[in-house]
Amino acid sequence: MKRRPTKNRSRWGFSSEGIGRAIKISMTWVGLLWVVEIVDLSSGFQLDGYGILPRKVDGLMGIFWSPLLHADFAHLIANSGPLVLLLIMLFSHRQYRPKSSLAFIWLVSGLGTWLIGRPAIHIGASSIVYGLAAFLMTASFWMRSWRAFFLSILALLMFGGLFYGLFHIQKGVSWEGHLSGALAGVWVAWLMHARHA
Repeated sequence: MKRRPTKNRSRWGFSSEGIGRAIKISMTWVGLLWVVEIVDLSSGFQLDGYGILPRKVDGLMGIFWSPLLHADFAHLIANSGPLVLLLIMLFSHRQYRPKSSLAFIWLVSGLGTWLIGRPAIHIGASSIVYGLAAFLMTASFWMRSWRAFFLSILALLMFGGLFYGLFHIQKGVSWEGHLSGALAGVWVAWLMHARHA
């Protein structure tokens, strides 16, 4: 039985079809964040109250909503660019198990923020940004894939500087979300791929 040829596949295993799909998914996700922020603005930013409120039972629901919410458009713009690129990288490689990996990073980073966060409402997709960056940088340790190795180097070059934010604490910035996201990314990379190494 002959293998079905893949259209426009490079020597690294990327295909124009796969990249196009990854771009579409990425832009849809980030577009959703902009829609939510417009709705939030029209409501007088009342949606921001649905963020993560650490160690409060009613703050647990914020784990699901927090990455969709932002303090203002400047906050959203700061997260949109990195998130677009990281999601494209994630969804361009099926071996990453992108849907499951994104879901676990989302939940684990949120839970970590709920456990260690300061008593304030934590919102923003930066925990996902840190989680995806850490995931992409470390997953190749357990994956036997040149494509994953290439993407890990690319992620390191493009987003390695983000991790300065783990040690540069600013007022109003959830370093707890950044740290929880980074740790979640490494843990999810191990969970998804170490058993198959």
